[in-house]
Amino acid sequence: MTRTRPAELADAARRSIPSIPLAALLLATLATFGSSGAARADTVTIKGSDTMVILAQRWIEQYKRAHPEAVLQLTGGGSETGIAALTNGTTDIAAASRPMTDAEVARAEARHGQRIEQIPVAYDALAIIVHESNPITTLSLPDLARIFRGEVHDWAEIGGKDAPIALYGRDHNSGSWAFLRHQVLHDEDFSLDVLNLVGTASIVDSVAKDPNGIGYGGIAYAAGLKNLALAKDAGSPPVAATVQNVRNGSYPLSRKLWFHVAQPYDDDVARFLAWVASPAGQSVVSEVGFYPLQSGPAGS
Repeated sequence: MTRTRPAELADAARRSIPSIPLAALLLATLATFGSSGAARADTVTIKGSDTMVILAQRWIEQYKRAHPEAVLQLTGGGSETGIAALTNGTTDIAAASRPMTDAEVARAEARHGQRIEQIPVAYDALAIIVHESNPITTLSLPDLARIFRGEVHDWAEIGGKDAPIALYGRDHNSGSWAFLRHQVLHDEDFSLDVLNLVGTASIVDSVAKDPNGIGYGGIAYAAGLKNLALAKDAGSPPVAATVQNVRNGSYPLSRKLWFHVAQPYDDDVARFLAWVASPAGQSVVSEVGFYPLQSGPAGS
């Protein structure tokens, strides 16, 4: 395996990446996709975000249809786990629902003497989900913060029914956990009453069974549940998590999904990254339920 990308692969990857911008069962599952033919590519490893597991798995499946010789391995564990694996040199690609921090980039680059490249691969909305029977349809971010800090205990306090609020969330390895904590709680602690679960699918399953529940997760997981429109503050209009609102940033919890890699990376990694950013790869984003990077045939 060569450690230097051919110029044409580098150019293709850069051109195809825009300059602007359930999991409980899959968490510990290693999904290996390979062929038993004589000619085999070197294994490309992807590790990290549980939010992205369903997307990355579908990418691998579709990519192998066009590249049957490719060998890719996928594991979850959370964004922080993927970033740590990239830093330790035990994965080629860290899948994350958040960008790396400056400290994480510096640590990884110092350890390996390689530049870290952070590549956006899809848009996502962190959806705030409640049971379909819940009469609440909108929330402001300040009220959402009060709920997850444990300052609001009953739905009646925010205009809902007289019933206790049940909180469902993720563990601290999750990029979604870190994103909500930073964007909504302003880095304050979550309530001790939050039931921390190992994956978004577990949150979805719990809220679907609990009329008093509230949780959060990637937009692809929100189907079948009430996905609340969010307002930045009490005086702002609520905004739904549509593809247009996420791309233009008007939905308050818009974000990107990322592949973090150390350069130079192998030809096999370069080919896969270029395909993910291509129309074929981005069409998979829509199929799974996330939002592609660009509008057009792959978007909406």
